[in-house]
This record gives sequence, C-alpha cells and structure tokens, in this order.
Amino acid sequence: MQTPQTNPAMLSPFHLAFPVDDLAKARQFYGQVLGCPEGRSSEDWIDFNFYGHQIVAHLAPSQTGLAQRNAVDGHGVPVRHFGIVLPMSDWDAMADRLKSQGIEFIIEPYIRFKGEPGEQATMFFLDPSGNALELKAFGDITNLFAK
Repeated sequence: MQTPQTNPAMLSPFHLAFPVDDLAKARQFYGQVLGCPEGRSSEDWIDFNFYGHQIVAHLAPSQTGLAQRNAVDGHGVPVRHFGIVLPMSDWDAMADRLKSQGIEFIIEPYIRFKGEPGEQATMFFLDPSGNALELKAFGDITNLFAK
C-alpha cells in the first residue's frame, strides 16, 4: 500500500471501537453534540458515522477513564485519544459549536507549532465516559506529515 503524501481524504474509512460507561450519554454526545449520524446499535453498542469513519461505542464501564498524559507543545496531551483532521473552516465551526454547548476542553482550541513545519489548529476534550478526542486542522494539508 502506498503511503499518501497529501490528501488524507483519499484514505479508506477507519473503524474504531472504544469503551463507554453509559450508552444513552454516548448517543447524546456523539449524536447531538458532535453531530455524528447513528448507524446500527444493540443493547451493548452504538455505531456512528464520524466524518465518514465508523466509530463504535461499546458498553464496557470498567474500561473507561482518562489515560496518561504526555507533554506536547507545553500541554498535557492524553496519550490515548482519537479524532479527525478537518478543513480549517470546519474546525473553526466545531470549536464554536463545542464552546456554545459548554464543552470543557482539556486543551482549548489553539494553533500548535506556530511557524514550524506541521503548524496545526488543535483542541482536546472528553466524552462523558472520559475518552479523549482531538480535532485538528491544517492551513495546508500537505503539512500533515511535515517534519
């Protein structure tokens, strides 16, 4: 498989399963707060369309909680996290949406690595089960893997 050099939108959708401690809260957060359409579900899991990718919230209360944090650009970034790279205008809109809904950020929306290769907009927040999410954007998507 050839490694993409520029446009990650050409990638196949990924699948990610993660633990939650309350499916109703997960349904509200991913469906209403983030705006992810719901797919199939059962008494133990719900799948969501996360920007064209399949994420699945599995009921597993003993597996939830915040992971270790490592320092990145002066912030404590949760080691275990997932997210999406958005176009900058969509990232701005989502930052505004999350702020208006009172979401508490682990790392407030800001520009990381300013003036360096890999400069990016980023924000981190938790879902109701303590899973960390990162949303990021690049002014120039070709810098996604810049060194």
